[in-house]
Order: sequence, then structure tokens, then C-alpha cells
Amino acid sequence: MNIKVAHPNGHCKGSINITGSKSETNRLLLLQALFKGFELKNVSNSDDSQVMQKGLETSSSVIDIHHAGTAMRFLTAYFSHQEGRSVVLTGSSRMQERPIQILVDALRTLGASIDYENKEGFPPLKIMGKKLQGGKVELPADVSSQYISALLLLGPVLDQGLELHLIGEITSIPYINMTLALLNSLGVVTSFEGQFIYVSPLKEPKRITQIVESDWSSASYFFSIAALSEAAEIHLTSYRQESLQGDSVLKSIYKDLGVSSHFEGDTLVLKKENKILPAGIQLDLSKAPDIAQTIAVTCYGLGIGCDLIGLHTLKIKETDRLEALNTELSKLGASVRVTEKSLHLSAGMNFKENCSIPTYKDHRMAMAFAPLALKIPLQIDEAGVVSKSYPDFWEDLKALNFKVN
Repeated sequence: MNIKVAHPNGHCKGSINITGSKSETNRLLLLQALFKGFELKNVSNSDDSQVMQKGLETSSSVIDIHHAGTAMRFLTAYFSHQEGRSVVLTGSSRMQERPIQILVDALRTLGASIDYENKEGFPPLKIMGKKLQGGKVELPADVSSQYISALLLLGPVLDQGLELHLIGEITSIPYINMTLALLNSLGVVTSFEGQFIYVSPLKEPKRITQIVESDWSSASYFFSIAALSEAAEIHLTSYRQESLQGDSVLKSIYKDLGVSSHFEGDTLVLKKENKILPAGIQLDLSKAPDIAQTIAVTCYGLGIGCDLIGLHTLKIKETDRLEALNTELSKLGASVRVTEKSLHLSAGMNFKENCSIPTYKDHRMAMAFAPLALKIPLQIDEAGVVSKSYPDFWEDLKALNFKVN
């Protein structure tokens, strides 16, 4: 499905109900499977979370998680500990190009029985479940935090718990802290000091209802819309002032890009502020890499430069996001340069009209570029890809007077 997106007047006012965080939902789904008996509310309606839930509930011996990277990492850990259960965990062709050896090696250190079906270091995986005892394991710290979180989530059901030693500079710390906070909410004792994380075993979790906060990554596109609009007041529910999500840093980043934000209860209110913008911004996004595409496109739409660093994990996402950004921003008229872990955009207004943006099977490419329709009409190719994290995205744009055909 290719769609055309435009906006008649640049004025965006409305209320949007964004469902629960995919990151929080998938962590809590795994904990719910490990510790029966607590309820989840406001769960994500994303493809990734539905795939995760099906993977946990199925009795099949072959589990296809399609494009869902979180599900691949979390379910690898989960099935390693399912005594007597053997499964093949597979995914899309792109998923079979995304490395998983670091996690597999760590689980093997704990005693897991995992074989590669095809290429060494990559899915599909043959997992022969057994009772793991836990103990000490080392892991490179500059890898996807999902490897780290997969191990931490397993920690409380291991007899010896888990002692994780992270080697090197730790990236994506907010996602690690989110995992630990969710464990703590169930009564798991944890500590994170320097390069060491400890997770104690837990027999009986607290039986409390877990309410998932709405997704800040999804909110990023509305920060971008507010920034690129002529006038905006956008209400987003349900958010927390003290969020576990690293992407909540959006509030301070977009303040510099002309967007004010405040809370009214659990509603986050975004407003366009007419202020003098900086010539450029410099950001280290190693703690919030998922909002890099949104910020790069916002800066291009505003005509200001940006230097974004800490983006090394974007190379192994649904697509190579840095190269995809380079290609599509350049096509639109931007002067942009990328390295293995950074993006550099020059200031300047230069929009080529009637461009079509391929999405590279990446939901964030579709949603990051859509707000540019406030400046120039755009075509977004294969727009249905947004269902991976935000199925209602195009309908929600219509609520802000976007024309979506």
C-alpha cells in the first residue's frame, strides 16, 4: 500500500490515544509467562507485541517471529529455560541477517543448548530447553540492550539468579533501567553498579496489575508534527512524568526545536512555540537511538543542521537506518553525511516536491518522514509497515487534519 500524505494549512489540533509502550509490553509479557498470575493493562497493539504473545502461547515446534527483533532476543532466552521443550525460532529474511551470537554465547555459558540451523551466529535457532541454574556471565556492553534485557528477565527464575558483567562502554542504559524497574515492581531484588548487574532469584512475585505506559517512541512523530506545523496543540494519552522510557528525553530535545510540552494529569500536551531556532543541534543519542530518524527529519524540515552521534546500533535494525536516512534525505534535497555511528545534516531549506519515500520494511522510516507532509506533499511506499509498532498511525494523522490517500 502506497499512500500520499499532505496537509492543507499546517494547523494541527487534536487528541491522540497512543497504546502502551512496545518495549514495556514485551518485557512484561515475558515476565507474565515466567510468573503466572498478574494482569496487564494498556498493552501495545503493535505487530511486535502480538508476535511476542503468540510466540509465548503457541505449542508449535516452529515459531516464526517475522521482523520482531525484541521477540527474537527475548524468546531465545525464554525457550532456553523451558525444560523438555524443543523449538526452532526463525524470522524474516532480514531477521536471519541480524546477529544473535552474543546472546547465544551468553546463554550457552549458563548451560543452554542452542544450535544454529543455517549460518553461524544468525537465526534460525534450534533451542533444546533445559533447566538453567544461572550464575555469572560476561557480555559486551556496546551491543543491543535487548541482549542484556533478555538475560536480566530470565534472572529471577534461575536458582542462582544472575550476575552479569558488562565489558566496555554501556549503551542504551535507559532500556536496561526499564527492565530492572519492571523486575523490581514484581518484587525482584536487583542492583546495577558500575559494570555489574545482579538479579536475585524470586519464588513468588507480587500479584499486582501492571499498567503499561503509552509509547514515547510513537509520541516522537507528534513532537515532529508540532515542530514542523504553523500552529499546533496536540494531546497525547496516557503518559507519566517519571517515565521508564529513555525516549522521554524528547521533551528536552524538542524544546530547542520549538515545541513546549507539559502534563495535564496523564495527558501530555504539545504546543508549537514561535521562537528563534538554533542554527544546528548536537546530540548523543546512544541512550535513545530509536528517535534518531524522527529528529533528523525534523531538523531537515526546519532547515537547521544536526550532528547526531551514538547511532551504531542503527546499522542492524529492520534496515541499515543510517544508510536509508542518507539516501532518502539526499533525494529530498538535503546535504547529509553518515558514518558507521553518526549522522551529519547541513542547515538549509531545499525541498524537492513529489518524492516517494521507500520504507525499507522499516516502520520508523514511514513514520519519521510522514510529518514532512506539513512542508511538501509526499508519497510513502509500503505504508502498512507501521503496523509493526503503531497500527493506528495513519488514522491518527487524519485526526490532525492530514490528508492521507
